[in-house]
Amino acid sequence: MNATPSEPPRRGLAGRPVLTVTIALAALIGAGLGGVALANRGDDLGPPRWQTPAGAAPAASSEPSEEAPAAGAKSISLSATGDIIMGSAPNKLPANGGEGFFDDVAEALKADLVMGNLEQPLTGDTGTSKCGTPPRPNCFAFRAPPEYAAHLKDAGFELLNMANNHGKDYGPVGFANTQKALEAQGLAHTGAEGEIATVEVEGITVAVVGFASYAGLNLLTDIGAAEEIVKKADEEADLVVVQVHMGAEGADKTRVKPGTETFFGENRGDPMKFSRAVIDAGADLVVGHGPHVLRGMEFYNDRLIAYSLGNFAGGGKTLSRTGRLGWGGVLKVSLTKDGAFTGGEFLSTRMNSSGVPTRDTDENGRELVNQLSADDFGADGVKIGDDGKIAPRS
Repeated sequence: MNATPSEPPRRGLAGRPVLTVTIALAALIGAGLGGVALANRGDDLGPPRWQTPAGAAPAASSEPSEEAPAAGAKSISLSATGDIIMGSAPNKLPANGGEGFFDDVAEALKADLVMGNLEQPLTGDTGTSKCGTPPRPNCFAFRAPPEYAAHLKDAGFELLNMANNHGKDYGPVGFANTQKALEAQGLAHTGAEGEIATVEVEGITVAVVGFASYAGLNLLTDIGAAEEIVKKADEEADLVVVQVHMGAEGADKTRVKPGTETFFGENRGDPMKFSRAVIDAGADLVVGHGPHVLRGMEFYNDRLIAYSLGNFAGGGKTLSRTGRLGWGGVLKVSLTKDGAFTGGEFLSTRMNSSGVPTRDTDENGRELVNQLSADDFGADGVKIGDDGKIAPRS
């Protein structure tokens, strides 16, 4: 898989460049569906005020907008994860140079297109750490050697989102070095301002656009600009996937509600407003991450929004593994060429004592997502069966 610019940069909103990167993908054999039985788990808070009351008609925007896909319509599978940190050089790197880092979850990741949120640069020390030298207290800057891109490839990843609060921990040079490291392994990337990554999967063109709330990236806080680039992606591809790093952080940040979320004074966006706006603009799937905990999922206009897939990997003990902070998951979704959802699955993961991702056969994450989806979105919330499968909205 080689990433090459398909044409010169276009100009977007306010003269911003719109970059399109086209990648040819060889499809992988999707993993078989299966799962472990789950039981509902209550949350500390009751149903929120914005949830559709029991017995009331759902909001007009949540009504099914399309007919069911035609019988036999071709679909492709996509898998996605939350935050990935493989370690932090020079003193917090995994054993054996990271060899086999993803072995326990490689089978769970298998799909026609495998995506992840890479929350660290792959670079040497550029001398421009955002935390300064010596580092400021309570500031975290992560990096792993460029050769660690090979571990992502070995795990089956094919496209990485770089739009997040750690993508530029080592400045613009570190960001560019990460792009080069991924490209050297044939891996696609998205997230830079104006960037649209376009991949060909089993004859279906998929555009992936990454968003966060930081300069030099596609901004989730500028919804007008976000809608424009998603519309552009929709013109160029059959399917549009939005990867977005949004929401406040912390073990108590599992709930989704209307309004802007802030963290340490930073505007982390309005997750509901942003996600629904980009679907209205043409996105077929929204994959969220950022709070470091799992959040619920909803169907909006027959499109799936996963508000946060939690922590997937924190090698070198870089991420907290306490309670819900240690849980993540692999979301698997099947979509037809016109964006119709034909099925999905959620496979729970957890970080081990070293921060390495492993399959959680107790399915703690799945159980939590199921409950949060019901609590936060009522009839529009995703329902995960005892076998782990996600059914299309009826």
